[in-house]
Amino acid sequence: MDTEANKKVVLGFYRTAFEEKDPDKALSAFGGDYYRQHNPNVPDGKDGFVAYAKARVAKNPGRKLLFKRVFVDGDYVVLHIHHVFTPSDEAFVDAPHGMAGVDIFRLENGKIVEHWDVLQPVPAEASHNNTMF
Repeated sequence: MDTEANKKVVLGFYRTAFEEKDPDKALSAFGGDYYRQHNPNVPDGKDGFVAYAKARVAKNPGRKLLFKRVFVDGDYVVLHIHHVFTPSDEAFVDAPHGMAGVDIFRLENGKIVEHWDVLQPVPAEASHNNTMF
């Protein structure tokens, strides 16, 4: 099990799907034989991911991804991401300071086969000075 290789696979997948805006290529290059989705708002399977990713990119074409942390535990890779939106993005209305996201991926044989995530808007103010990142 090569943890550095798993990290590169997940970062390549995410960047290809959302920065290059090509989820089909992301799955082709980095996806396994199946894609099990745990986000209740995204259909299961490869086709469900592609449809979701294309819709997200269309609604938020200016979104930038700031990868804050990457954790690898064997075949699991966890990303801590600050999603930053532009005023023309649909998500900017509800999250003008961006979204804090944690994505968890499971790999089999060096390919992504499973995904979980949690997302939360970054507030304008917090009850402490720690930030979300």
